[in-house]
Amino acid sequence: MMNHKQRKVFSEIEEIELQLLLEGIYRYYGFDFRNYSLPFLKRRIWNRMRAEKVSSISGLQESVFQNPHVMEKILNDFSINVTEMFRDPRFFLSFRKNIVPILRHLPYIRIWHAGCSTGEEVYSMAILLHEEGLYEKTRIYATDINESVLSIGKRGKFSLKKMQLYTKNYHAAGGKSSFSEYYTAENENATFDSFLTKNVVFAQHSLATDRSFNEFHVIICRNVMIYFNKTLQNRVYNLLNESLCISGILGLGSKETMKFTSIANSFREVDTFEKLYSKIN
Repeated sequence: MMNHKQRKVFSEIEEIELQLLLEGIYRYYGFDFRNYSLPFLKRRIWNRMRAEKVSSISGLQESVFQNPHVMEKILNDFSINVTEMFRDPRFFLSFRKNIVPILRHLPYIRIWHAGCSTGEEVYSMAILLHEEGLYEKTRIYATDINESVLSIGKRGKFSLKKMQLYTKNYHAAGGKSSFSEYYTAENENATFDSFLTKNVVFAQHSLATDRSFNEFHVIICRNVMIYFNKTLQNRVYNLLNESLCISGILGLGSKETMKFTSIANSFREVDTFEKLYSKIN
């Protein structure tokens, strides 16, 4: 059994191995996870080590560089794929009540869903805008670092077992129709109507390394920042700020805040509880 000093040395070696792994992934594959939250990274790496049956991070590193399929698994491990239709319904209800009236006055609307995962919240936004008569003049850009989850979003095919929860979320978010009108049930899947993606562009984009690619009226980046360290959080907040037009709307996750960031004074709160902000300068 290791004593305290031995455990400390082991922890230091492990952190060095982890940093070397992340640096290698960035240099060889171009994915930058170096500023992700350390506890988050450790949990995912330990799980992958067990799955690959290696005893050290250095052993995992060897597998990553010799087998691209292992890298694909790590990319999926590091991707934040926790999402659902109308997730946190009160956020979408607030968006419908507080933001939609602002958007009505625009001749066209550009929305960016950053870190969209498999796209359930993108479909939710498309449905909401359709019901409010705004979808036809809207272009939604749905981005994620992981192309495999984006492909799921493009197909618009989700488990039928989830529809009961999604229907409940939809109505709690102020849905105006029958949720089942938006999808067709076939076997064990629900396939959503193709009109919901006719104004959606799915594209790979890394918040850690890529730049702004347009000016948006709305940016939704929810429950993503909590997986980043302070350095990367500041980088992303500045990226989102640069990408928003004046009076543009930023939506964050319930556990995220702009307080104590360099852009805090550039925004006013629209809904404090649901983390909706408007850019003022």
